[in-house]
Amino acid sequence: MKFHIVHYARGAEKARGLAVVIDVFRAFSVACYAFDQGAEKIVAAETLDAARAVKQKYPHYLLMGERHAKKPLDFDLGNSPSEIGGKDLFGKTLVHSTHAGTKALLAARGADTVITASFVNAAAVARYIARTCPDDVYLVCAGFEGKSEALEDVLCARYIRQLVFGENPDVAPMAQQLKTAASALRFFDPQDPHSPEADFYMCMDANRFNCVIRKTEADKATCVLKPFFSRFS
Repeated sequence: MKFHIVHYARGAEKARGLAVVIDVFRAFSVACYAFDQGAEKIVAAETLDAARAVKQKYPHYLLMGERHAKKPLDFDLGNSPSEIGGKDLFGKTLVHSTHAGTKALLAARGADTVITASFVNAAAVARYIARTCPDDVYLVCAGFEGKSEALEDVLCARYIRQLVFGENPDVAPMAQQLKTAASALRFFDPQDPHSPEADFYMCMDANRFNCVIRKTEADKATCVLKPFFSRFS
């Protein structure tokens, strides 16, 4: 296997073989929590308007997402694992749009298989990679708002690669390092109600979920995400 670490949607466009799209804060951490709470599927949308178009066609779907970390006024849920914690999502379909993660996900059109990752399911993703053994693995770091490097995504990419090759690094020092990273400061800012401190710790709860989330059917503006569990235990 050959590993490539690339960045943002433009990096995702280069992906071939297996693309692992990483967004730790918070898109693909939220997705794991949502599926754990019983969501049936997630429709990832590249833009807010694409998400709204899906909602218009299927009014019972729930809109979830952010722009500049804030929930759009007409959305049902923000991009926050702590916010969805008390919600009944059993059997629900969520339409998810974020600044970085869902855009990178849609951009990975040239890959044979596309999955998502964050620290909360990193070990399951590593097992999937080790068992499927693709020739090329593109670890796509979605980045902060898809424009600048997010240290958490880079550390997660390295962590997954280490797990694949049998190493078992401690995540605790990474979490401590990330507390002072530019992309995480908002979680510790009492003036920012859109990024609760609880989200930081929920996103850094390494290997909490034994699931791999895979991109299935897709069109130009949206794709469907579904989880796979026991196969990778």
